[in-house]
This record gives sequence, structure tokens and C-alpha cells, in this order.
Amino acid sequence: MDSVARGTAINLLTRLLGVAGVLLLTAITARLGTEVQGAFALFTSVEGLMLALLSGLGIALARRVSHHGDDVRALSSAVALCCIGLGTVAGGLVWLASALGPPAYASLWWLACGAPLLLVAPNLAGLWLGAGRMAPMAALSLAPPWGALALLGVLTAAGGGTAALGLDQVLGAWVVAKMLVGLILLWALWRGARLAQPVWKSLRVELPFIATIGATNLVSLLNYRVGLFVVERLLGLGATGVYSIAVLAAELLWFISSSLTQAVYGRIGTPDRARAASTTLRAVHLSLAVLVLAAPLLWLVARLLLPWLLGPAYTASLLPLALLLPGALVFGGASALSAYFTNHAGMPQVPARVAAGSVLVNGALAWLLVPHLGTAGAAIAASLSYGAAVAVLAGLFVRHAELRPAQLWPGPVLVRDLLKVASHMSIRKRS
Repeated sequence: MDSVARGTAINLLTRLLGVAGVLLLTAITARLGTEVQGAFALFTSVEGLMLALLSGLGIALARRVSHHGDDVRALSSAVALCCIGLGTVAGGLVWLASALGPPAYASLWWLACGAPLLLVAPNLAGLWLGAGRMAPMAALSLAPPWGALALLGVLTAAGGGTAALGLDQVLGAWVVAKMLVGLILLWALWRGARLAQPVWKSLRVELPFIATIGATNLVSLLNYRVGLFVVERLLGLGATGVYSIAVLAAELLWFISSSLTQAVYGRIGTPDRARAASTTLRAVHLSLAVLVLAAPLLWLVARLLLPWLLGPAYTASLLPLALLLPGALVFGGASALSAYFTNHAGMPQVPARVAAGSVLVNGALAWLLVPHLGTAGAAIAASLSYGAAVAVLAGLFVRHAELRPAQLWPGPVLVRDLLKVASHMSIRKRS
């Protein structure tokens, strides 16, 4: 577990910079007003849904590396070209949505412009995800938010101050930064001989897996965002902006759990079921232990900082945040269970079905509760649906891995794993 603890600590510490970049961007949009923040949240949610639907290409690459140990240069080239083609089609559909949809989605034309390149980096990152190489993964996650902030800095300096910034400037910087990351990654892979003549047959073999992964990730992300869309429909953009801050803050917990899951993703992909199940269990136990400590601290920090950083209007996000945190804690802690079915068992349809059921529960409860409880109703709906989904997925994991239900509970080894992660983080800070 030493290398896993080291990888987790390095990944977590590096990704904190990515979180800081996202939070700075959010602070900029939030200070432009709750409606601007609401429009930005809807934009990034639609972008996330597009990326999730078309993310199966990257997971297929990762599985080819970790599970099969293949030379994937030809497959990588096919994936890159497929990303550009699918992105172009998706961009056309997004442009239609911006032109014909509700006014809250009018700014999606920015997403339509960048769509052909936005899929490249997230999917080609599967090369390093499967190999368990956290440094390139971290670089790809850091580049877009900090690149966007750099572009906004240039715009601010050229325009004479922050008064020159608006929603279009923020969205333009966000999209351009992601497009540049995609272009630079393609150039680097080509120069490094990591791409070869594309072999479409190797991609066609993976199509069922890719389609299932895309559907799984789509419904999973929709599960996180369905409340936001319901709030916009029922309460308007201002309430959406306030609720989006609660959602963003709650999802900070998942940077911790996803750091651990990414660090062990290659190990979970081993064909040895006993080893995969053991790694999954230890990842779940460690994630839950850390998140139980982090969740109350996160709320206290939000209570102190949100009104000061973003403005008094965002004090209203504290109640839904408190209601979201229990569900986010459980859901984040169980992320390794999904990785087990996806990367080890090759059964992404299992978490897909669980997530689909959770979306239905989440959306139905939100539609019922939001008119009476406002954004707190959306938060309650999310927490309840997350908890139910994790319970179902844990039961399916125990059955598939042929474990006893009691093994889901952490044992003494958890203390050792926590100490290892703390030790590696301390060493990293000193160095």
C-alpha cells in the first residue's frame, strides 16, 4: 500500500492547486452576481454532461493499459480523431440548444465553438490513468483553470480593471484555455511518438464498452446536476447561482476520494479478483475515514469564508451545503466501488444502472421538494439518492467479489493506511 499512499498524497496535494484555480474562477463569476454565477454553473454543467457522455474513449484506453498491457499508440490516434469528430457533432447540437433553448442557456454558443477540441485531453488522459502515473494527470487537470485565469488576467490588464469582465469574458477564457490544452497535448504526443497510424478495428472492438462507460458517466454526472437544473426551472437563475455554490463546495470532498481512486485505479484493474476486491475495500475505508474528518471542517470553512469572499447573498448557500455534505461524503467514499466494476470486472453497466436509478429518485424528489423547501429541498433529494445508490452498489460489490457483508466495515489496517498517507504528505511538504 506504500506506493498507493504516496500516489494518493502526491495526487491530492497537486490537485489542490486545481481546486484553487476553480475556486478563483468561481469567485470572479459569483461577484458578478448570482444570475451570472447561475449561468456559469449551467454552462459548466452542460459541458460536463457532454464530456461525460463521450468519456468512454479514455476509460477504454486506461483499461487497455492496466488490464491488458497493450501497446495503445494506434488506438490513441483513433481515439484522438474520434474525439475531434464527435466533438464537432456535439458542438452543432449545443449550438442549436443555445439558439433555440431557454434564455438561461444562450451562452452555450461558446461551448459549441470549442467542442471539437474539448474532448481530446480528458480522453487521452486515459494513457496515464491506466498506468497509474499521477503527474501527467495532475498537469492536465491544472492547466485549464489556471490557463483561464491567466487569460482573464490579460483581459483585465488590457481592459483597465475587473470592470471589463463579464460572463462572456469568463466563458471565452475557460473555453480557449481548454482548447489550447487539447492542442498542446496532441502536439506533445506526436513529438513523443505516442501516436501511430490509427487502427479503427481496435476502436470498434471497444465500442460496446465505450458506449456503456459514456452512459454510466452521463447518468452519474446528471445525478450530481439534476437538482441544479430543477432549481433553475422552478426558482430562476439567481437561486441557481446560490445553490451552485453549495454544490461546488460539497463536491470538494470528491477531490479527496477521487485522488485515492485514481491512485489505485490501475491496481483495481488487475485480473486477480481477490487483489482487486482487497484494494477496493481499502480504498473505500480510507476514503470514508478521511471524508468523515473533512466534511465538518469544510462546512466551518465555508461558513467563515463564503459571505466574505463572494458576498452576503451567498450566505443562503450554507443550509443546502450542510444538507448536501452527508450524501456527498458517502457517495465520494464509495467511488472505488464503481472503479471495481468498470476496470476490474469490465461491467460498467452495473454502476450505470445504479446511477440511473439514483437520477430518477433525485430528480423526482427535487421536483417535489424544491417548491416547498427551496434549494434545501434539492440538497435533501441529492443526499437521499446518493445514500440509496451507495447501499445498492455496495451490496452488488459484496456479491460479485464473494465477500462477507461484514468486510465492508474498516478494520485495524485502516489506521496503518491513514498513517502512511499522512507520512507521505508530510514528506512531500518538507521536500
